[in-house]
Amino acid sequence: MELQLQIKMNPALFVRDPESTELGRNIIRDGIKMIHEIGFEDFTFKKLANQVGTTEASIYRYFENKHRLLTYITTWFWTWLEYQLIFHTNNIKEPAEKINIIIKLLTFQAADQFILEHIDKNVLHQIVISEGDKSYLTKHVTEDNKAMLFKPYKDLCHRIAEVFLEYKPGFPFPHSLGSTVIETAHHQLYFKDHLPRLTDFGGVKSSKPLADFLHHLIFSALDSFKKGKAKGS
Repeated sequence: MELQLQIKMNPALFVRDPESTELGRNIIRDGIKMIHEIGFEDFTFKKLANQVGTTEASIYRYFENKHRLLTYITTWFWTWLEYQLIFHTNNIKEPAEKINIIIKLLTFQAADQFILEHIDKNVLHQIVISEGDKSYLTKHVTEDNKAMLFKPYKDLCHRIAEVFLEYKPGFPFPHSLGSTVIETAHHQLYFKDHLPRLTDFGGVKSSKPLADFLHHLIFSALDSFKKGKAKGS
């Protein structure tokens, strides 16, 4: 079953909601395509305007700058991923099974249940892997954080942390483990394709070995925790 998805985004991310017009949706669609093809550094609104068939000024009516556009699409991805997590775990009782679903989602092995014609989620996933860190590795990260631009990422980490606590109540590092697992999945996927000596998955097309590694990482951390052990001891 596929479901129509409409994600409400933080208004601080845009000047005008791109979902409100056909041009705005085209900006998102072609922006994702271009960032994936040429990289964020070489991506400009002038190039995007030529691709969309509009003016550079028209792009600025939707986004303040290209960094805001990058933050918009990565934030959209985190929100979509959280929706996927909610959908796939809704009727699951066993925390260990929920963790296995989380691993499948992070390695893009779970079926997408949501329809959105102008966003290619496979391409967007590649952008999040290779460019996503650039949305918050900036000098103005504190200001952006106060504007709650990263709330969807933090919400996803919190939801994953809650599953870890279901499996191991009292585990003192659920959010740290959650964000570590997300970043590890993306870094290992990037290393696999571009810096294979930094991983054990170079030349491997299947995501299963990475999923096995994440499974080992998560359950080793959770199963090694002993109740009553002092935090940081």
